[in-house]
Amino acid sequence: MSADNEAEAQEKLIDLAAQFYDQFDRGEIPEMSVPTRTKSNIVFDEDEDVWVYGERESTRSANSVRGARKLLKAIYTIDFLSEQLEEDRSSTLRELYYLSESWDVNEAQFSSQDESNQLVEDLEIVSEVTREDFHMRPEESGATIMGPLYLREQTRRGEREIHCQKDVGEGGYQIPNNPDTIEFLDNDADFVLCVETGGMRDRLVENGFDEKYNTIIVHLKGQPARATRRITKRLQDELDLPVTVFTDGDPWSYRIFGSVAYGSIKSAHLSEYLATPEAQFIGIQPEDIVEYDLPTDPLSDSDINALESELEDPRFQTDYWEEQIEIQLDIEKKSEQQSLASHGLDFVTETYLPERLEAMGVL
Repeated sequence: MSADNEAEAQEKLIDLAAQFYDQFDRGEIPEMSVPTRTKSNIVFDEDEDVWVYGERESTRSANSVRGARKLLKAIYTIDFLSEQLEEDRSSTLRELYYLSESWDVNEAQFSSQDESNQLVEDLEIVSEVTREDFHMRPEESGATIMGPLYLREQTRRGEREIHCQKDVGEGGYQIPNNPDTIEFLDNDADFVLCVETGGMRDRLVENGFDEKYNTIIVHLKGQPARATRRITKRLQDELDLPVTVFTDGDPWSYRIFGSVAYGSIKSAHLSEYLATPEAQFIGIQPEDIVEYDLPTDPLSDSDINALESELEDPRFQTDYWEEQIEIQLDIEKKSEQQSLASHGLDFVTETYLPERLEAMGVL
């Protein structure tokens, strides 16, 4: 999906703008069609084992004032992105929103950051260029890696080589905005463990789990950023490492796993680039809550609604997930990763994870 270089990305943007002018020249009303980004328009790509957008489309057309404004904003954004690439500079999604305040036509300015974010996603889809190749950055995610991985990173100050255990502090190696600038040089890893919370990530590092089990620990930092999902996919594809995902035991955390493994509705156009369909879910499983008698909180109404929604979500329509979700709806409880500490600070690294990983065939 990613463009080979900045020149190609710039060319695709300019070609997109030229299509609008060609429509004008032919006497047609300019328009731009993009896939409808809803759960009902998600289909399973059997060749890639990921969820992608289906055939339903929404059209941004200048045959209405609202549609004309959307296309005007697209033209201004394309011009900005093209100039940014020409100057070899970058900006954040937040900066783009504020930058539009300086545009000379009021109708081209964004009313909210959600609007500018959505437009950048539209441009990704129709141009087949990722926002990283537009030199667009999200706000800093802070996600990190800790483990036996040696890599080379391209920076504005040149190349640097880093070992993600020996050359970093306890915080680990911070994942850059565009992980495709990283070259994997060597590794002694047996698998990847993606961890939802910072507290659990710190527990694993403090207990030396990465060293004992030759594990690359990826801190997801909640709902993972695109850069985090991209580097996770690269670790699986290029280094042939099994990927496992360790989250809290609640419906919102299951969706974190779903975004890593199958892709998200918002970025379904990038599923082949971001999703790791071979990823396996470790827990906390609903059945773990019962088996280990973990401390719990009651499910809220929104939790119950989310679980019932997941039963209809194509990403969770498997025998495993249907069984686990039904268990949770039955016990009406949820539990956090840190609840394992009720059995001692070493329980997660000495008992829970080794037993789960062995049962999953990873160890």
